[in-house]
Amino acid sequence: MTKRYPGGVTAVDGLDLRVHEGEVLGFLGPNGAGKTTTMRMLVGLVRPTSGRIRVLGHPPGAPRALARVGALIESPAFYPHLSGRDNLRLAARYAAVPDTAADRVLAEVGLSERADSPFRTYSLGMKQRLGVAAALLKEPSLLILDEPTNGLDPAGVSDIRELLRALGRAGRTVLLSSHVLGEVEQICDRIVVIDEGRLIADGTPDDLRGTLGQTVLLFDADPLDAAATCLRGHPGVRAVEPVDGRLRVVTDPALAAELNRRLVQAGIDVRELRPLRHSLEEAFLELTAPSRQQPAEPATTTGGTR
Repeated sequence: MTKRYPGGVTAVDGLDLRVHEGEVLGFLGPNGAGKTTTMRMLVGLVRPTSGRIRVLGHPPGAPRALARVGALIESPAFYPHLSGRDNLRLAARYAAVPDTAADRVLAEVGLSERADSPFRTYSLGMKQRLGVAAALLKEPSLLILDEPTNGLDPAGVSDIRELLRALGRAGRTVLLSSHVLGEVEQICDRIVVIDEGRLIADGTPDDLRGTLGQTVLLFDADPLDAAATCLRGHPGVRAVEPVDGRLRVVTDPALAAELNRRLVQAGIDVRELRPLRHSLEEAFLELTAPSRQQPAEPATTTGGTR
């Protein structure tokens, strides 16, 4: 699918995306990458310029699809003078679900105690929770969430994370956009990264960490200076750097045993040798490095909860 805005700005450029049933898919990209535009197209809030989209077997925005989709895209929009419970009851009536669903989802997101407070008195984090609650009203087969932990304190982030994990275990399909990479790494079965509207990576968190194309080994050896000199003399070692009393060595994974043997034969004691696991953040920054300074995609006034 492709989306071009007036003025020649291409927000989504030939994106080919498949979300598998029952998975929690992380949808990542820098600001302006086209994530929110993509989500808008999936629920029928924005029409693609070209391409073909099917959501649960139906065109985006079709009633039969929306009946099984819950979405929170950008900031949730509710009536400020109504309580959280009344806002959800109203949304439930539009979604043709019982009013009692409001209390169920309020409990799921931890808002039962503030259910009767006006929406205008809610903090940013509480508003986000209410938006997630509205997305859950229909007990959807597909949940589309755009930055659901925005504004939440650490306890709130943890609660939403556990909720999303539970949804995944229950076989729900979740498409999750987030800038909190640690949360994505813990929650998601698969991660898609887009940049400038194009797909640039697709795989498990371990797959993405492997895109850095190098192995880092951590050596705890004595004497450290002699170990550094010994390792720098090996042709397969690309870098040796002292870090907190150890050596950080960039090399090929197959050389770990050989390097250990080289140190021992040189009379150097090796107390520890272990690979350093690349973080998802490192992989993300390397994948998106060329365009992190590009301007963001144009904002529109269309958004909210469906």
